[in-house]
Amino acid sequence: MGKVRVCCFAVSVDGFGAGVNQSAENPMGERGMGLHQWVFATRFFSEMHGGEGGEESVDNDFAVRGFENVGAWILGRNMFGPVRGPWGDANWRGWWGENPPYHVPVFVLTHYARPPLEMDGGTTFHFVTGGIEEALERAREAAGGKDIRIGGGVQTIRQYLQMRLIDEMHLVEVPALLGRGEALLEGLDLPALGYRVTSHTATEQVTHVEIAKSAS
Repeated sequence: MGKVRVCCFAVSVDGFGAGVNQSAENPMGERGMGLHQWVFATRFFSEMHGGEGGEESVDNDFAVRGFENVGAWILGRNMFGPVRGPWGDANWRGWWGENPPYHVPVFVLTHYARPPLEMDGGTTFHFVTGGIEEALERAREAAGGKDIRIGGGVQTIRQYLQMRLIDEMHLVEVPALLGRGEALLEGLDLPALGYRVTSHTATEQVTHVEIAKSAS
């Protein structure tokens, strides 16, 4: 059985994974986009967007590793789009255009049913109304023994952590302050939940922290 992983999830020094006032124009909220500058310079990010060049660095290695052996993704609804409430005419097709970078089945947590959305490149969005455990069960079946990546956002990761359903978590600590936003680990006692830091790697841009769940 594959692992359940969080990869390349950026957090500010004061613990926020997204800023306030998220919108279609500002999907990461106020000052939130600054959390992701570290990856924009990498070769991986350039190639993902059809470009050339970019840095081949430790940051790049972590970004590449985040996509290795992934057979399915799970996303909170905000990670799919800014639409709130009922889907209406369902014109919104995601942040990434017609060829999203996932290339595997993606399970989107929502309270409102919607038919699956098939995109170019092998990505199909499935909309799950039965909660995080149903999403995980369906993702495991779709992944066929490969890993499942929990893509976020903050509240989705927190729910899976609280139930000890995440096996490995890679956080990218960014030297920036958001002041307000969505706190990733506030109120969570990770050692009590069986998690421990397994490695930390500092680069010129950020610090990569890897966390794993104990076997017991």
